[in-house]
Amino acid sequence: MRYNSQREQLIIPEYGRHIHDMVQYAKTIEDDEKRQQFVNQVVELMAQMNPQSRNMEDFKEKLWKHVFRIGEYELNVKNPEGVTPERPNEKARPPQLGYPEGQAKYRHYGHHVQTLIKKAIEMEDGPVKDAFVEVIGNYMKLAYRTWHKEHYVSDQILKQDLVNMSQGRLEIAEDSSLNNLKSSYRKPVPERKSNNRNYGGNQRGRNNMNRRRKK
Repeated sequence: MRYNSQREQLIIPEYGRHIHDMVQYAKTIEDDEKRQQFVNQVVELMAQMNPQSRNMEDFKEKLWKHVFRIGEYELNVKNPEGVTPERPNEKARPPQLGYPEGQAKYRHYGHHVQTLIKKAIEMEDGPVKDAFVEVIGNYMKLAYRTWHKEHYVSDQILKQDLVNMSQGRLEIAEDSSLNNLKSSYRKPVPERKSNNRNYGGNQRGRNNMNRRRKK
């Protein structure tokens, strides 16, 4: 008896050992037409094993990609769903992801503040831009308080940081207060449970007090 641990490792374990054996058997079929029909039936069987994915747009195309992958890209059949996939280059590396560039000195305000400042610099001078700059200052204070609750920061420091981050292009008036934005989080208040057992006794007590007052 052969154990699965002694067999070859499955390429896509979700389809099981039988699908892998059938795909490997398809490579031994010499007749092109019979091989094509056999692989078509294997794809249909794979589709029956995943009925929850039938509504996917590229469901059949995905199954054919899996068949070629299980067959180690050595299946001499045609893919009716599109281009026959080829063996990927295993040595190729994915492109390196770009990280957001920002000023390390003011990183505690977050990357979104840097984006808002760039947007405000591109705007035309006027009341709309001034209001937008004040929103940035209020957001800076909200972000600072959210992530640095143990530290106090004054409006003057925030306004000066905004000037430095914008290289002197943006400025908030000295008499403007940066308290317009507040956190929307509210701590839930537990509901008070009414004690129906004592309701009658309390009511009787209030009635007795009213009677004494009338006397």
